[in-house]
Amino acid sequence: MKILLVEDEPKVAAFIRKGLEEQGHEVDHAYDGKFGLKLALEKDFDLLILDVILPQINGIDVCREIRKHNQEVPILMLTALGTTDDKVTGLDAGADDYLVKPFQFKELIARIKALSRRRQRVHEEKIYRVADLIVDVNAKTVIRDNISIKLTAREFALLELFLRNKGRVLSRIDIAEALWDQQFDTGSNVIDVYVNYLRNKIDKNFSPKLIHTMIGMGYVLKEEE
Repeated sequence: MKILLVEDEPKVAAFIRKGLEEQGHEVDHAYDGKFGLKLALEKDFDLLILDVILPQINGIDVCREIRKHNQEVPILMLTALGTTDDKVTGLDAGADDYLVKPFQFKELIARIKALSRRRQRVHEEKIYRVADLIVDVNAKTVIRDNISIKLTAREFALLELFLRNKGRVLSRIDIAEALWDQQFDTGSNVIDVYVNYLRNKIDKNFSPKLIHTMIGMGYVLKEEE
């Protein structure tokens, strides 16, 4: 894989780059956000690894700018900031995954492999209909009661997951593994935060309600009985 690493800490960057090259990957490196953004927009990469705290332009803003031009390339954020709000901010900016420092190199490799598998999946052309909700997966459009609804990339991925598993109860672990390919942190409420975001957009002002909480088990998308 051709990977862009944007990391300003020399020791961390050298550690990551050496390990990735030993795994057979080709790595370009930028020490600041401005140069990292330039490389990301000018070259084709299979994966971007962005630190959050960077000189010139921070990693969150770099991620947002990249997503304006490229929705496909996987982006993995690296940061010492590991609160729920920090993770939500990174994911809302368009990141696909979030790895908190310090981390073991084998975990980084596992995340990279998972993101690579996700990119290689072939998505069927699909339009989902539940009650008055219509979701076009390819066009990335969401309509309910003839009203267009704007979702973030992460909210859309969560909705698509619910639609693919209509009627099936998804635990928080199921959702975390499907959307973030990571071991679920039982102390985190990121999943609940995103479910609430989604509910506020597709359920709050509509009837029937579609996303239901199954106490002690998780969430399920189904038409209200």
